[in-house]
Amino acid sequence: MSQEKIPSANLDLNKILLTGENSFIRLKKEVNGPITTNATHWRILKSPSGPGHVLFIQSDATDNEVRIYSDNFAMTRWIQDKIESGLNSEFSNPKTPIIDADFSSSGDGINFWIESIDSLNDSIQMNWHDICEPFYLKAAAGFLETAPKLGVYSCMIPSNKAQLTVNEIPATGSSFPELFDGHPTSSACLAWSETWTELA
Repeated sequence: MSQEKIPSANLDLNKILLTGENSFIRLKKEVNGPITTNATHWRILKSPSGPGHVLFIQSDATDNEVRIYSDNFAMTRWIQDKIESGLNSEFSNPKTPIIDADFSSSGDGINFWIESIDSLNDSIQMNWHDICEPFYLKAAAGFLETAPKLGVYSCMIPSNKAQLTVNEIPATGSSFPELFDGHPTSSACLAWSETWTELA
């Protein structure tokens, strides 16, 4: 009996740092104006410090204060040092307090998606709607000048509209169109099935 031939695969044998999700919302009052809300939400399935969630946020809804909410403090400090330092330097300060929080989600990922973050004093909702067709991001190690050893693979799901509220008070501004390597996307994306790698 002949052995079935298995198609060749393109493997990335670099070290896998984490896998999970890293959805985000960035808002502006004007297309050419400054960012008034930057919020990045991680749902981690596997990392050196275990699974968990973390929200990094700076917004007019937080009086422009950087806040960090998490249910795994060790994982959060690791992400700050390893990844956020190359993506959003304002979120990388290890002295920023971490607020203990519970995380939940709802929606179908087709019409809308909601991430809810609840702490002792705050209730935050991130809402993506008018969701567009997904595309797959493949960024090999070296795409970030600030973190040249890192690479990322992710299913990006852009959203034409997004809203963020803190204690039911909405952040001002709207999401806005962007281009990634010439492909249209948005400043508000669900980023699912995301895996970060590091040069071996």
